[in-house]
Amino acid sequence: MSNIAVMGDYDSIYGFATLGLDTFPVSTKEEGSQILKHLADGEYGIIYMTEALAEILKEDRERYSSRITPAIILIPGISGNTGEGVKKVKASVEQAVGSDILFGDMKEGETQ
Repeated sequence: MSNIAVMGDYDSIYGFATLGLDTFPVSTKEEGSQILKHLADGEYGIIYMTEALAEILKEDRERYSSRITPAIILIPGISGNTGEGVKKVKASVEQAVGSDILFGDMKEGETQ
């Protein structure tokens, strides 16, 4: 069975430990690169990562984009939501079903 990890700044991720997820606080790009490699090459099938950290580790994340595991899922941190996580989910759904079933013809920034 694959484990689930959460990476990001300490304040954004510490609460996930109460849910039984393994948390990995990251302070620097180098530390984040090392931790991501360790998790992705280990027994982690899902890695939640704050959007802020994901931006810093963009090149590192791209190494794993063609692999089935781990699934790297972006989440907002305490500094707010950049929208990158929603864009990734939208792109994944469009790829899977062939059309935009989540937002239809909505323009960016519109709500239903």
